[in-house]
Amino acid sequence: MSALTIQYHPGGVQLPRLQAWLDSRRAQPVGQRVFVSHAHTDHLGRHREVILSTGTARLMRARLGGKRHEHVLPFSEPRTFEGPTMKYEVTLLPAGHVLGSAMAWIRAGDETLLYTGDFRLRPGLAVEHCEPRSADTLIMETTFGRPEYLFPPTEEVVAAIRRFCRDALAHNATPVLFAYSLGKSQELLQHLGRAEFPVMLGEQAYALTRVYEQLGQSFPPYQKFDDARVSGHVVIGAPQGDRSDLLARLGRARTAIVSGWGLDPGCRYRYQTDAAFPLSDHADFDELLEFVRRVAPKTVYTLHGFAADFAQTLRERGVDARALSEPDQLGLPLIW
Repeated sequence: MSALTIQYHPGGVQLPRLQAWLDSRRAQPVGQRVFVSHAHTDHLGRHREVILSTGTARLMRARLGGKRHEHVLPFSEPRTFEGPTMKYEVTLLPAGHVLGSAMAWIRAGDETLLYTGDFRLRPGLAVEHCEPRSADTLIMETTFGRPEYLFPPTEEVVAAIRRFCRDALAHNATPVLFAYSLGKSQELLQHLGRAEFPVMLGEQAYALTRVYEQLGQSFPPYQKFDDARVSGHVVIGAPQGDRSDLLARLGRARTAIVSGWGLDPGCRYRYQTDAAFPLSDHADFDELLEFVRRVAPKTVYTLHGFAADFAQTLRERGVDARALSEPDQLGLPLIW
């Protein structure tokens, strides 16, 4: 049996022969090590023992709290762990998704596996650059795994966001950009600050940006949201939460959602905003294909988003590929 046997569960990917998990959302007990790829809440759980990067460790403490045994690995430095029947080696590589996001490159015996978590090949202003590595087996996220999901050049999207903000301010309205507090808000802050827009951050984004600064990131000037002094500022707020309260405190405002799903024609209606901008911290369809080319795996397993569609695309191109996270398979763990 393979040392890197893979089991998929609705809450994450398990490597049972190593007593290890990859991004388990369900809390794992003592004796099960969990690799945490990044600090977005849908990748976190109250585990007893975790493997993660320096950046993710700091951000996870800020978002989740609690105590756990942390194996904090610097990027590109291998660490050996003792499994129940064998030793295995883990090397963390930058994923390019949010600050500290990591891919796990695992060697057990003569087998290698690369697990991506969420990743992006395009460079960002507030994140490490993605560094793929060759492996026998690749487990990859495929959020935008259909050919219609091709993101415009970043500079074009950013230019459109800046025009939106200028137009709103010129009409005495507050531009409000709804974006995730971790990752997207910091990217927007960099892009807007470089164009000398005064920026206010929502409470969550403000707190996490302070953690970014503690990790060595620097940003243009920004302030915490204050409705008494908001006039003339761009506001970056979380898409979840009580938006109606925020907008009531602003008075006249123009809103936009900033998300890769902005490519969908109905996105702004779904989020009930005036505009949608497809600025994403995920890989688009072409980047997914390029990533597979760089890793050159023998076998690919796809996760999340359009996993089945992208696996089919790879098979049509001669790659041995299978979807792990098919909706009609969620009730039954898959063992390969």
